[in-house]
Amino acid sequence: MKAIAHSLTGDSDVLHLVELPVPEPGPGEVRVRVVVSGVNPTDWKSRRGSAPGQALAFPEVVPNQDGAGVVEALGEGVDTLRVGQRVWLWEAAWQRANGTAEEEVVLPRGHVVALPDNASMDLGASLGVPAITAHRCLTVAEEFPARLSPGALVGRTILVAGGAGAVGHAAIQLAKWAGAIVIATVSGEAKGDLARLAGADHVVNYNDEDASSSIRTFAPQGVDLVVEVSFGVNQGLDKEVCAPGATVAVYATNGGDEVTLRVRDHMTRNTRLQFVLLYTVPMAAKNEAIAAVTAAVVDGALTIGPHSGLPIIRFDLERTGDAHDRVEGGAVGKVLIDVSDE
Repeated sequence: MKAIAHSLTGDSDVLHLVELPVPEPGPGEVRVRVVVSGVNPTDWKSRRGSAPGQALAFPEVVPNQDGAGVVEALGEGVDTLRVGQRVWLWEAAWQRANGTAEEEVVLPRGHVVALPDNASMDLGASLGVPAITAHRCLTVAEEFPARLSPGALVGRTILVAGGAGAVGHAAIQLAKWAGAIVIATVSGEAKGDLARLAGADHVVNYNDEDASSSIRTFAPQGVDLVVEVSFGVNQGLDKEVCAPGATVAVYATNGGDEVTLRVRDHMTRNTRLQFVLLYTVPMAAKNEAIAAVTAAVVDGALTIGPHSGLPIIRFDLERTGDAHDRVEGGAVGKVLIDVSDE
């Protein structure tokens, strides 16, 4: 079978096309024929590592955490899926040698989720990292539910920073599905249009001098939770717009790895600062997210494509390196890799 692999960290040119044997699932495992592989920032960051030329945890690594495909074989003890079933995949490459940039991948049963009939393979390959991260961010506040559902966030106002990104897009759609009022911040009008298409009630350009006043116009009492992609840049704005007891959920280091805070400002508001890294989120919370994300897909609340505010950018498997470069370069939209025919 065809796969894209690398044996050292570095630029995208460390990735190369290889032929690998088709793997067989062991007990509790599932083999999936990958139709579409999704690319996220975590994929190129893992490939790049902290410096070029470093050895990996395995002799050779196939990248990419997310994907969608068709069940090809079931290991012993797996009786809740069937051969031929459409599925979506998450955390395929976390602490494993084989991600979704290959034609056939074997994963533990828990990382293979039935794809609802109304969902495309493209959508399935776009769920894992963005949607599970967004769900975690939307449920970390003290009085928020552990699992989102219709009506779960009625009466809440959510600020989504970077509303045109993949996680921001998922956060907008999940929050709206759960009944929240959603304000999105963006860097320009074109991205604002994408956030509106995703379902944001209000859109604010965070570069405007009166950004905090604009947000306060829509949320006079302040926002209850911030889904934050760039705390290093936005922490001052977050401070100004948070309601007493609000939570800021930080899921990325965009804008810098270090932040200086005025502690008293947050003490007086009883602000909660919650950091979110998908891989170390408790499994119970991930399971809640997977159930909620699947339910939202069934309800038609999670969608992708240009009319949904998340354009699709496609590459063939052989151009996985170009796909990584496109994401690293700040692509506006969801980067997907066509691996095999559905």
